[in-house]
Amino acid sequence: GRLRGIAPRAALAPGHSENLTHCPRPRPEPGARGTSGVTMDSRSAHEKIVLEFKRVDKDPDWPLPARGSEWASGLDLAAAVEGELTMSPGEIRLIPTGWAVAVPHGYEGQVRPRSGAASKRGLTVINTPGTVDSDYRGEISLAMVNLSGASQKIARGDRLAQLVIAKVERPKVVLKEELSETGRGEGGFGSTGV
Repeated sequence: GRLRGIAPRAALAPGHSENLTHCPRPRPEPGARGTSGVTMDSRSAHEKIVLEFKRVDKDPDWPLPARGSEWASGLDLAAAVEGELTMSPGEIRLIPTGWAVAVPHGYEGQVRPRSGAASKRGLTVINTPGTVDSDYRGEISLAMVNLSGASQKIARGDRLAQLVIAKVERPKVVLKEELSETGRGEGGFGSTGV
């Protein structure tokens, strides 16, 4: 069927240009088929990228990172620890996830805290967002910190962080004697107010 938002040619007003290059592109209906024949949905009309994971955990049944809900941005990363460990208040520790990943060129993996672990237990990723570069092939480890005032136990399978895939720009780096001027100038660290 016809995608909504495109007027038939005969319905254009007299003198209206038929060049639609500056018109907003209509949002496809769920299940609609694009001109390429690929099924599109309301989440994204873009080509989907593929993430290749390699299991480095010894358990052949260690589950793949997965989204907690249908439209969640990140893939949950769980602790691949042996048994259980305890993190003291203020302690920083690298937690294995049991997975290595091949992030496509032009993208990065951002390792972010999970809101539940952070708000309920004070466990967060200290270098948030951690970066998984597209040429890294080692195991994803979580640099976790316990910001609570009590010891926190981490058990195998606890979901501690999430992996979000984002596009990366690679700008050309140039040296300049002066930078373009702005009204703010060099003001920083609270210069615009608290």
